[in-house]
Amino acid sequence: MATAPKAASRDMTPEERKVIFASSLGTVFEWYDFYLYGTLTAIIGKQFFTNLDPTSQVIFSLLAFAAGFLVRPFGALVFGRLGDMIGRKYTFLITILIMGGSTFTVGILPTYKAIGVAAPVLLIALRILQGLALGGEYGGAATYVAEHAPAGKRGAYTSWIQTTATLGLFLSLIVILGTRTAIGEAEFAEWGWRIPFLVSVFLLAISVWIRLSMNESPAFAKMKAEGKTSKAPLTESFGQWKNLKIVILALVGLTAGQAVVWYTGQFYALFFLEKTLKVDGATANLLVAASLVIGTPFFVIFGTLSDRIGRKPIILAGCLIAACTYFPLFKALTAAANPDLAAAQVKNKVIITANQDECSFQFNPTGTLKFTSSCDIAKQVLAANSVSYEDQTGTGTAKISIGETVIESYTSKGLPADEAKKKDAEFKKTVVDALKVAGYPAKADPEKVNKLQIILILTILVIYVTMVYGPIAAMLVEMFPTRIRYTSMSLPYHIGNGWFGGLLPATGAAIVAQTGNMYNGLWYPIVIALMTFVIGVFFVPETKDNDIYAND
Repeated sequence: MATAPKAASRDMTPEERKVIFASSLGTVFEWYDFYLYGTLTAIIGKQFFTNLDPTSQVIFSLLAFAAGFLVRPFGALVFGRLGDMIGRKYTFLITILIMGGSTFTVGILPTYKAIGVAAPVLLIALRILQGLALGGEYGGAATYVAEHAPAGKRGAYTSWIQTTATLGLFLSLIVILGTRTAIGEAEFAEWGWRIPFLVSVFLLAISVWIRLSMNESPAFAKMKAEGKTSKAPLTESFGQWKNLKIVILALVGLTAGQAVVWYTGQFYALFFLEKTLKVDGATANLLVAASLVIGTPFFVIFGTLSDRIGRKPIILAGCLIAACTYFPLFKALTAAANPDLAAAQVKNKVIITANQDECSFQFNPTGTLKFTSSCDIAKQVLAANSVSYEDQTGTGTAKISIGETVIESYTSKGLPADEAKKKDAEFKKTVVDALKVAGYPAKADPEKVNKLQIILILTILVIYVTMVYGPIAAMLVEMFPTRIRYTSMSLPYHIGNGWFGGLLPATGAAIVAQTGNMYNGLWYPIVIALMTFVIGVFFVPETKDNDIYAND
């Protein structure tokens, strides 16, 4: 693309502020709904997957949520094509209506008790609809803001879109806590959980009202007036190698690394605090919220800085620094959040000695797989108690060594159901008792949780997020010509964030379950971030001086 002429610096106009505000509301929806659904997963599971056991209820609720992530790239294709053919403004309006309408409809959806299996089917359908709309929403927001921004300020202007995570988080917390306090826990679990979803209609109304008053972006309007709009954006974007190679580079050299750093710094860190370190859920959420408040201004700081020194060095530096420091930071997080666990791991290491031929892959996303070998049973019990362990090759029945204590596992294959259940309870109690004697805590001691240190560590992780995410919207917009920009930038963004990032928690959990080390899940974001760094350094060009009005 051509290089843009330098523009004189000036203050943001009221119209530009309006553009940023209107565009950001869609991202607020995304975060608001994310935190709503995540916080209320257990309740949603009970309402829509009533026929399943409690563990499977939570699992299938999360799988329904994941469905929205998986379809986002398809939404990018559908709405990206429309955006490049008929305009940013009207496509942008369609996506917010679908996304907001889907969130609101969850609040009025009949439960399993009312309509049976149709309830979870409709819930998943709504998640898919919202995922499709989200696939077009972000690309539209970034394109619309960037095409309104003056040359030399695209990084600063588009970075405001990235700050909306904090607003979405706090809106969800305020509405949930306010509703729970007003009507009580019992009523909230029965019907009050619907209120936070219904409240989203106010966000929708404000967003639609503002977007109806907006003008088409200058770059698209100019292109349309000249009769240069694309007749086949999908074919041009992905059927011509000169554009397809840029799409591929944008994915593997930018958004894949950006996504895993983003998800590690916010979602995996929260998962690690709650599930692995056994910190109380409310405390963990508040600690993450505090780090977001502190770190959020850095989105704009790095977006603005990228207008001066370039997008590429900031994004790639964020990937490299994150990859190099994740292990020490998460180990420091363990020491700060659950010092008893950190001490026990040093003093009394846990070892499984087993015939490796009877050890299976431990990932069990649906909760339906039954492990019967002595090795698998031993690993399952330790994983359920968030205990890291080392593997040693042996023969015969698997054994767990906890410090000086050795516990023999058992095989449940061929045992009658009642006997297997009794054996399972006895074995679990024996292991848990031995872990307790060895100093392994059942949960983090609230009196020993170093909140200030945790917030400091989480804030560092959020700053990594702001480095990779603050400049990304401007860079993606600048990589592609106007005629196919909406389509071309949306796909790599949503494959990166929907698949590489969205699958991070499940992939990390699978690695931990397989290897027995609670830190090994970090290898997934580290490898992806380093891949992006290497490819980005050698193959992705700087874009900050590109002319976004260019159409070739």
